[in-house]
Amino acid sequence: MRKIHMRCLSYTCYMVGILFSVLFTRLEAHSISTNSKQPKSDDLKRSMDLIENAMLYYFTPDYSTMYRFYNPFTKERKDEKASVWMYTAAIEAANSVLKSLKHAKMKDQQAISKYEGLLEKLYDNADYYLGTFELTSFTQTNTWSVYAVDRVNEKGKARVTGIYNVYDDQMWLVRELLDSYHLTQNDKYLEKAEYLTAYVLDGWDATRDSNGKEHGGIPWGPGYVTKHACSNGPMVSPLVWLHEIYKTKKDKITYRYIDPKDQKTRKTKSVTKKEYYLDFAKKIYDWQKRNLLNTKGVYDDMMGDCSPDCSIVYEEVNGVKYRAHTILQKPTGRAYTYNAGTMLSGAADLYRVTKHKVYIDDAKNLAKASFSYFAKPNAQVQHYASFPFDGFSNWFNTVLLRGYLDFARVDQSALDYIQPFKKNLEYAHSNFSYEGIIPSDLLGGWNKDHSKNSTEGMFMFAFATQWALCDHLTHLKN
Repeated sequence: MRKIHMRCLSYTCYMVGILFSVLFTRLEAHSISTNSKQPKSDDLKRSMDLIENAMLYYFTPDYSTMYRFYNPFTKERKDEKASVWMYTAAIEAANSVLKSLKHAKMKDQQAISKYEGLLEKLYDNADYYLGTFELTSFTQTNTWSVYAVDRVNEKGKARVTGIYNVYDDQMWLVRELLDSYHLTQNDKYLEKAEYLTAYVLDGWDATRDSNGKEHGGIPWGPGYVTKHACSNGPMVSPLVWLHEIYKTKKDKITYRYIDPKDQKTRKTKSVTKKEYYLDFAKKIYDWQKRNLLNTKGVYDDMMGDCSPDCSIVYEEVNGVKYRAHTILQKPTGRAYTYNAGTMLSGAADLYRVTKHKVYIDDAKNLAKASFSYFAKPNAQVQHYASFPFDGFSNWFNTVLLRGYLDFARVDQSALDYIQPFKKNLEYAHSNFSYEGIIPSDLLGGWNKDHSKNSTEGMFMFAFATQWALCDHLTHLKN
């Protein structure tokens, strides 16, 4: 268990410091809320309240460090720090609220400024996860500055070699950076998003089979060979958004690929960004659909079974070292709401910009299949549907909700799939809210043994995002 890096000289001093910081933060938040006279929907207000409490319980007062667990009954915050993925959940929640504030008919400029400032601080402090390394990929060797799984005590010094960074963490930051760019028009968010996109797409398996076709797919990270739904599906929508940003521009990008006629030769090509990003969105979507869509209509976790050799292998071409293809035998692993949600969003976004019927058909089928597969009648509360809440499922469920909302932008039939999420949040808020947060089991409530009620910070931010997404639905209907 990692230790908090700054402590008072005594436990008493430490607790006094926490109490004073809590009081100051609450007074500061109170002054903002009471000075604001703009009406807010219940959904948006609850999202903002949950973010306020989550920032208080899981973050240090300067927002530089996020901790993973907090128990509202014992007031205990464990020393374990959040991974970058968990940290990004706070950025996601802030973006979701800011989107509601920006879309409101009556703008609350004070709240908008507050959340824009919060985003600035969160992105700046994300550099505690940042590190630099040299990577040999399928087409080149290059030096990259990307985000590690774990936080360190000095910005830019995180360990990011091999298994210490994964592509999906970068993807989720790309998604949030692009959301922040659209909401603030701050070019630095777009610049960072494109840099991380280049890193992610450098992970694409550009090697070719005997017919000259790309093997495709992005491994979980540069230190892995298995290709996961979570390291492919999340990138589809951001690539569509990048295409839309550049669709009226002539900006070009140069990329590396393997010659289909000579499977050893690496080449470069320059194309417009609008073409490059959309083509890659289609390629990734097609790879995941072709390899991971199962007979139940949802997505398996990954392409695995690399036996007898699951190590990363390299080849040398004309004296230059490249990563080589690893054969993966079959799809495997549990289907998660996360993986259905990213592909649902991807299908909806691809349909929105291409109008190709295959994408809307895919979205309709996936929406129906995923709701049937994941939403089950609750045994404790009649007329309510339960979604998985074991493991990290509460955050995964937010991705599925976002998928339904993205689908609703192109097909109103998705509205029926969204309402159960809102009902569950309202039930938990009415019956189980304690010290301003809600339990992981939205319909079952807290554990009777209060010592077992340590809750994930990322879940609180996920629930805040869900509240905000429910508010987005109101704007969609209007």
